Amino acid sequence: MTQRLSRLALCALVILAPACVTTVDGREVPTDSDSPWLEPSPVLEAQIRDQLERLPWTHGAERVDQIRWLSNVGEAAYELLLPVCLDPRPDVAGSALAALGATGDSRLVEALHALDWPKDEKLDRGLLLERARTYVRLGDWSQLQVLVDGLQDDELWTRSWCAQALYEVTKQRFEYDPHAEPEERAAAVERWQQWLDSRRVEGLLPGERRR
Repeated sequence: MTQRLSRLALCALVILAPACVTTVDGREVPTDSDSPWLEPSPVLEAQIRDQLERLPWTHGAERVDQIRWLSNVGEAAYELLLPVCLDPRPDVAGSALAALGATGDSRLVEALHALDWPKDEKLDRGLLLERARTYVRLGDWSQLQVLVDGLQDDELWTRSWCAQALYEVTKQRFEYDPHAEPEERAAAVERWQQWLDSRRVEGLLPGERRR
């Protein structure tokens, strides 16, 4: 009996669902649903799902093209993209974050904070950095410290990536060169740290200096 009622309830939801949206420019806008985002048309939703299903198996330029496509779709993809940020495969989760960050839509900040993230120490290092970049690209500069810490990484690629991510949002370099000798890099990182600390004193950034 319970199972039959559950099926009836599901059927009712399917029947009523079309009455809860309005189509605007090919997209369905929720008028009485829990989603805060524009809903995609059935055709666009199928395309988004197809991209997400292929995401784990693409590489290089093809992966970059997928991230660009998803970011260009914008709000209609948010509902499907956000859960992918918690995918256990770091590269897949990172791609979802990169797509969301590229939108520049600050409304995503709260939605990302609301996700059930593992503790930072349990996150893949690359994913931790990508999440930080996503936040700062969306206007939440509380994660700048994570990127500044990344400037001290042992890997040249990671240092370069963090330097570029910081420049993208702050337009600052402080003479940091990821190829430089450790002493030169340390001096530049200290300049970055002083800049961050001054912003905290001014109340423009939250938190304390990380030591």
